[in-house]
Amino acid sequence: MRAVLRIVVLALAALALPAALGAPAVVGALAALNAPRTDGASASPEPTAHDPAKPTAVVVVGDRGAVVSDTLAPYEILATTGAFNVYIVASEPHPVPLTGGLDLVPDLTFAELENLLDGPADVVVVPAMPDVGQATTKPVTDWLATQANGGALLLSVCNGSGVLASAGLLDGHEATAHWLRIGEFEGRYPAVEWVRGTRYVDDGGVISTAGILSGIDGTLHVVQRIIGADAAADAAEAIGWRHHHPDGPAPMQQARLGASDAVVAFNTAFGWDRPTAGVLLTDGVGEIELASVFDTYGQSLAVGTLAVGAGPVQSRHGLTFVPRAETAAGLDRLVVPGTTGSVAVAGPEPVYPHHRPGFPFDGVLQDLARITDVATARWTAKVLEYPIDDLALSGPAWPWSETLRPVGLAAVGVLAALGLFALVRRARGGPRREDAASADGAGEA
Repeated sequence: MRAVLRIVVLALAALALPAALGAPAVVGALAALNAPRTDGASASPEPTAHDPAKPTAVVVVGDRGAVVSDTLAPYEILATTGAFNVYIVASEPHPVPLTGGLDLVPDLTFAELENLLDGPADVVVVPAMPDVGQATTKPVTDWLATQANGGALLLSVCNGSGVLASAGLLDGHEATAHWLRIGEFEGRYPAVEWVRGTRYVDDGGVISTAGILSGIDGTLHVVQRIIGADAAADAAEAIGWRHHHPDGPAPMQQARLGASDAVVAFNTAFGWDRPTAGVLLTDGVGEIELASVFDTYGQSLAVGTLAVGAGPVQSRHGLTFVPRAETAAGLDRLVVPGTTGSVAVAGPEPVYPHHRPGFPFDGVLQDLARITDVATARWTAKVLEYPIDDLALSGPAWPWSETLRPVGLAAVGVLAALGLFALVRRARGGPRREDAASADGAGEA
């Protein structure tokens, strides 16, 4: 019994320090993904002309934000066609945080959209939101119910299907979601017929996509349904998406957690010296170019991001973003999305991940592999649901420093426990040995 207790104590001692130091790091890293800005800064959206002859597509964002690629990739695809009025809408006009701290100013509030259209939108895109299933999404879910009842085509991206399901709008429908949460949704929303192993599901009035960049396939499918196959193919080419399948969703093996995915645990819990990259916001930057930087680094949980710039900027198709800092001074890196030209800004030497043509995520994933490791880049692509079999990645194979830290902490805990055992034995055995020595001395006398 005493031996079993000793083993239990040693096991707890081995876990104590890694848990005590790693758990707060995990909580902090996850909270930082959609942390709101604290200075109250705001800006007015860029006014855009409305063409009543065109269908209107809107991307809704929650008061606590949304996943950046879920939001910006569908927006750019729809805007690229030139066939839609496209807006970002929210319940309130203040900037909302997208993944990694990119603050987006909505074009219209729900009330303003209603005044503009006098009815529902033609297409409503629903990205994943950090508070999916919580009461804080009620303004969004109530509005979505109104849109659905009015006949809007709903497109959920990634765990945006959870937002629709929480509103009861997927009951009786087939739908899909990100591979990391579809199991949770199956238990939480049993009235939905959840489908695995596909990049999107078209169930008539509702189209749902799997994780993050599967939203590109779903959005191109919407374009094809409403505008035509040629428009969808042109949009895919314009953004550099080489995985377009006009005849239906591309085949996809359902992802599952594997041994190599432990890399994210080491990065999150023990990447205490992870670098922070300033991301310079410039006028005219592509929406997917922005998303590629903030989402790739953010989803890796190995690199922090901070939006920097002199003031509000307008993206290629007119979205307004508000930086959180003026310069990258004091940061580890400075990343400049969407331009290959030289920029002058205080901070480290600029890095231009989009200096080569192609899909914007390629260059950022290659940069991530170089500055962290290949395993981290592969994990990030898996989370993004982005096929990278044809993408060359070079860098360290594994984050060995982050992996060895908990091992070292566990060793310290075990040594401390063994030292405590020795002290306890000495405290218990010392007096008896002294008594025995006194008795021996008396006998000899």
